[in-house]
Amino acid sequence: MIRTRLLRGVALAGSLVLTSVAVPASVAAAAPAQSRSHAAGSQDAALAFDPSRYTTITVTVDGRPLQVRWYKEICYVANPVAAAAQQPGGPGGGTTTISNTACGYQSMNVFVPESAFGDQRAPIYFAVNNSGWMASYIRASVTAGAAYNSATSNVGAALKAGYVFVDVASRSRGLIGADGSFPGKAPAAVTDAKAAVRYLRLNDTAMPGSAERIVVNGTSGGGALASALGASGNSAEYTPYLAAVGAAGIDAKGRSTLRDDVFAVNAYCPITDLGNADIAYEWLYNALGTRETTGQNLSPAAAAETAARFAAYEKSLGLRNPDGSRLTAATMLGTIQQEVVRSAETYLKEDPAHTIPPLGGTFQFTAGGTTKSYVNDWIDVDTATRTVRSVDMTKYLAFVATQAALKTTPAFDAVGVAGNNASRTETNLFGPPTQRYLNYTEYSWNHNDVPGDGSGLDDTGLTWKQYTAQPSTTVDDQIHLINPMDFIGTKADTAPNWYVRHGTRDRDTAFTVSVNLDRALAADKQVEDLDYRLAWNQPHAGNYDVPEAMAWIDRIVQKAGDPLA
Repeated sequence: MIRTRLLRGVALAGSLVLTSVAVPASVAAAAPAQSRSHAAGSQDAALAFDPSRYTTITVTVDGRPLQVRWYKEICYVANPVAAAAQQPGGPGGGTTTISNTACGYQSMNVFVPESAFGDQRAPIYFAVNNSGWMASYIRASVTAGAAYNSATSNVGAALKAGYVFVDVASRSRGLIGADGSFPGKAPAAVTDAKAAVRYLRLNDTAMPGSAERIVVNGTSGGGALASALGASGNSAEYTPYLAAVGAAGIDAKGRSTLRDDVFAVNAYCPITDLGNADIAYEWLYNALGTRETTGQNLSPAAAAETAARFAAYEKSLGLRNPDGSRLTAATMLGTIQQEVVRSAETYLKEDPAHTIPPLGGTFQFTAGGTTKSYVNDWIDVDTATRTVRSVDMTKYLAFVATQAALKTTPAFDAVGVAGNNASRTETNLFGPPTQRYLNYTEYSWNHNDVPGDGSGLDDTGLTWKQYTAQPSTTVDDQIHLINPMDFIGTKADTAPNWYVRHGTRDRDTAFTVSVNLDRALAADKQVEDLDYRLAWNQPHAGNYDVPEAMAWIDRIVQKAGDPLA
C-alpha cells in the first residue's frame, strides 16, 4: 500500500516536550482506566530503579568465570496489560503457561558484568526477541553456570566487552490478554520498546550503563522492531500509546518529558515495511519467473496482481543508489545483483580460506543436523583475483527459492484470503484488540472471503480505499507506526548508527526491503555510520557475525566519546 493519508501527529526532533494527540479508541479500550489520568510525578516514582535488588550469578566467557548482577524482570511501565496464563505455544502449536501474567510481556532482565558494576558509561546492549513480530515473553539470555564463546555468542561478546545486557519483552501479535482480548496489536511492540528505553533514561543516573549508548539488537521481526524503534525517536505520534501503558516521562497533561531515541541499531533480516511487503515479495519472485520455474506459483493471478503494484510503490520512495542513479523497479534487479556481487567478494577477501564453488560445483549447507547439496549454476568466480565474473539473477533467485519453499501468495497478509483463516502470517498484528485479525493490505482486504470475520470488502461493503478514507479507520495508522520507512528522513530523531544484514539465502522477505531501508538511511543526514550488506550464504538468521558486529559497535562507541561529557 502506498500511504496517501496525512499522518496524524507531528514528529518533533530534539525536543523534550512533545505534542499531545488524542488516544486512539483501540488503545483506550485496551488500557486500564487509571493510565489516562495518572500524574507523571507519581508514575515516574513508581518506575524508580532499585540498585540493591539483584542476584549475583556466575557465568563463563571464553573459559573464564565472570560475575554478573541480574536485575530480574523489571516492569518498565506503570500500567502493564495483564496477560492470560495460557498463551499460544509457538510455531509447533499448542499452548504455553506463563508465570508472570501481571507484567511478563512488558518487563526487562538487566545483566551487568562485573566490569560495569559502577560504570555509567558502559553501552547498553538492548536485545528484542520478537521473531515473526510475535509477542515476546520475558526471557533470560544470561543464565547461572552457562558458558559463552565471545566469537560466536553475542551475549558472551557483550558481557566480555563490559556492556550491560538487557533482554526486553514486548507485547505483539498472538498475545492473549487476561480478559480474552488481543492487546498486542500494532504499534504495541514499538510502544513497549520505547517505554523500555524511557525507563532506562528515567533511571540513567541510578543504573549501570549509559542510556545515551543504547544499541538495539534484533532478528527478523526483532530486526524490524529494532529498525522501527531506531527510526522513530521522540515522535509525538506514539505519545498517547505510551501514556496508555504508563510509560516513564508522560506528564499529567499527556506530554512527553523524556526521550526515546537510541544510539545504534544492529538489525538482521528485518521483516519490515509490512504494508508493502507482499508487493515486494511477489515482484521479486515473479519478475524473472521464479515461482513458475520452481513450481511454486499456486495463485498466479493473485501473484501477478500484487506484483504489478511494485513499480508505483518503488517510484514513490524516491530513493537513489550510491552512484546517484534512481532506484526503481527497472533498476532494482541490477541493484540486488550488485549487492550479491559485493557480498561474495567481501566474503572471499575476508579470509584466504574462504572459497565459492566453481560453476557446476556444489554448495553444501547443514541445518538441523541435515546436510543438503545444491549445484552452483548461478555465480562465476575468478579464483585468481577472488572476484565475481558474473551472477545469473534468474538462476540465483531460483537457488534462493530452493533453500526453503516460498511463502504463500499473499506472503504476509494471507488470513481471510481464499478461505484461509489458519495462516500464521502477520494479519493478526492489526485491527482492534477485540478482533482476532484485520487485513492490512489492499489486495487481501478486497479479496477476503471469510464471512463474519469483520475484515474485508465482503463484511464491510467497503473497498480498501473506501475503508481507509474514513476518519475513524486506524489500521492505516497501525501500518505507519511500525514502518521505519515512514520516519527516516523526517523530523523524528533517527538513530545515528546502523548495522543491517540480510542473508543472500534468505527467502523470508524480499531483498528489496533491506535495500530500500539502506538507501533511505543513506539519504538521512542524521545517520552518521551505516554498514549494510547482504550476508554471504546466510539464511533467515541473525548474530552469525558476532566479531564483526561487535567490532562495529566498539568503533562507533569509541568515536562517539564519553556519554557523560
